[in-house]
Amino acid sequence: MRVLWIHAHPEPRSLSAALRDEGLRALRELGHEHRQSDLYAMGWNPVVDRRDFPDHEPDRRLVVSAASRAAHLSGRLSDDIRAEQEKIRWADTLIVQFPLWWFGPPAILKGWFDRVLVKGFAYGVKDPAGGGTLRYGDGGLAGRRAMAVVTTGGGAPAFGPRGINGDLESLLFPLHHGTFWYTGMEALPPYAVYDADRLDGTGYAAAAAGLRERLRTLPDAAPIPFRREAGGEYDADHVLRPDVAPGRTGAAAHRADPAPAGPAARGGLVPCGAPGPGGGTEPAGGAGAVSGSAA
Repeated sequence: MRVLWIHAHPEPRSLSAALRDEGLRALRELGHEHRQSDLYAMGWNPVVDRRDFPDHEPDRRLVVSAASRAAHLSGRLSDDIRAEQEKIRWADTLIVQFPLWWFGPPAILKGWFDRVLVKGFAYGVKDPAGGGTLRYGDGGLAGRRAMAVVTTGGGAPAFGPRGINGDLESLLFPLHHGTFWYTGMEALPPYAVYDADRLDGTGYAAAAAGLRERLRTLPDAAPIPFRREAGGEYDADHVLRPDVAPGRTGAAAHRADPAPAGPAARGGLVPCGAPGPGGGTEPAGGAGAVSGSAA
């Protein structure tokens, strides 16, 4: 495999960074190639603005999708964006690692998606056979796979089907379905580490071992079975036909199989205890369970 590891945590002594290092070491030992985008270490600018499109006339209204497509097609996107796109072209697998902050990724990672996955490159790609725009299973990044590695201060039960934080698969639906699958990448089940701010040495060892095992099996891992837009299951309004998954609504309806039953199916369930070698000592509870350091 050729893996691009995208890491989004501000602290190099964090649990997230320690797990990243474990993961990259495992990839080397398994004989895979890798490149990395450590967004905080790079000083990545997450904000889309006119500087991304050097040839856009300053007195013209900025329509981001149109400007980004024109700049991409002309090879005139800003240098930092083009460098990240080249990493994606090289890779066949993306690992996207982040702490869960306020039920989503840090802003710096959202900004990486905003600036790098531009129209004409990742989305808005036309079917050369004249079938319209390619998306949801097809598109600019088709042929690649992507997996999220997530740390959260909350416990696994709170992210279960009846947990107060909501089901983790549903929380990650915008990433899995709306970013990965929309651009054509197969979304692999996430690797999650719960109680991340309270791991002891045993918990860290379990989390690291679990990550290494997920990476060992990654080449043959089955992706989340999302339905393809071009698969004939959606009508002209992009709504599932009445005979497809009758009675199912929301995110689960867009899977071709029943959703997993609980958090243990997602991997990364580790015990909690005293602060461990990954760093991260934020207490969890209330909003802090998903918006604190998440180690």
